[in-house]
This record gives sequence, C-alpha cells and structure tokens, in this order.
Amino acid sequence: MKIFTYILSIIALGLIIFNLTQIDYNDPLGDKSTVALITILAGLCTILLLAILRISKKIEAKVKKRR
Repeated sequence: MKIFTYILSIIALGLIIFNLTQIDYNDPLGDKSTVALITILAGLCTILLLAILRISKKIEAKVKKRR
C-alpha cells in the first residue's frame, strides 16, 4: 500500500507539472487554461488525500502494536 500511494503521488505530481505548462499565463482564466487549472487542483487534492491515507495507516499500525 505504501508503494502504491507513492506511485500515485508521483503520477499526480507529473500531471501537475504537465498542466502548469498548458496554462496561458496572459489569460489564466480563459477557455484553454481552465481545464489545466482544474486538473492542477485535482492533482493537489490527490496528493493531500494520499498523504492523509499514509498518516492514517501509520497511526493504525501504532494502535495495533499497543494491543
């Protein structure tokens, strides 16, 4: 599970970097840039959720260890 979350985080980071190149910085809220901005936001949410999942798995392992 740990490796899977890291792989997904790397893929999300790659999508963020790719979409940063697709933004028209002269008109960032234009037609072409909105899809890139939405995808960047989705990638950031993915990274955040995967980080929360990794932390919750660490907490779960520590709780099981105490019992």
